[in-house]
Amino acid sequence: MADWLPDSRDGQIAMCSTWIGYLTSERRTAWGIPAAEFTELGVRFDAARTVLQKSKDESQRTQVITAECKAAFEALTDTMRFFKSHYFLSPPLVEADIVALGLKPRKPSSPIPRPKGQPTADLAFPGIHMVELRDIRRAAGSGEDDPRSDYGVRIFYGLSGAPSGQHRFRVSAAPRTGGDLPESIFSRRRRELFDFEGESGETVYFILQYEKPSGGKEGKGPFGPLLTARIP
Repeated sequence: MADWLPDSRDGQIAMCSTWIGYLTSERRTAWGIPAAEFTELGVRFDAARTVLQKSKDESQRTQVITAECKAAFEALTDTMRFFKSHYFLSPPLVEADIVALGLKPRKPSSPIPRPKGQPTADLAFPGIHMVELRDIRRAAGSGEDDPRSDYGVRIFYGLSGAPSGQHRFRVSAAPRTGGDLPESIFSRRRRELFDFEGESGETVYFILQYEKPSGGKEGKGPFGPLLTARIP
């Protein structure tokens, strides 16, 4: 059940009645609600209300009425969900309209802070010229973050050795920051596999950095510790 939709059938009837009363012709025009769909909402409202009254009367309540009541409310709530997702949008609705419809205004989300944690990972070697970062995680003692800040990880890396067509830029000394490494990928996974075919025996350096969803200079956290491996 949607968190905005009342759990009880009486509550659903009351909410739909409020909608129908509030949806004047002027509002329907302004909000782009077709006349046919508003009519359908009213028809399903009347059907659900009528069969609900019968289901409450012990002299009329039968298995058939119970089944009809279930079907009528499924049809009604489906239509109500459609109206909310297609027409009750802000804009054009303002907060007063949302409240008048018996709905809750959406609270503005708090800003996502810049990441503070430093990501790290374990190194594994699943095959020849293969290097894998496993269990990508926040380094111990690097500070706690708002979980939204750790949206993903920028993996900076670079190889020693002579330039090749695939890896033109090389590293001649151990880097101090991720900015010293020539290549990078973005990942939201807990592990990433790198295939360095033709580079066996060379050294690969990795430095990780958290990024929040917006990215950009202010969306990046501090660089994590240097990870070094000899490519098998």
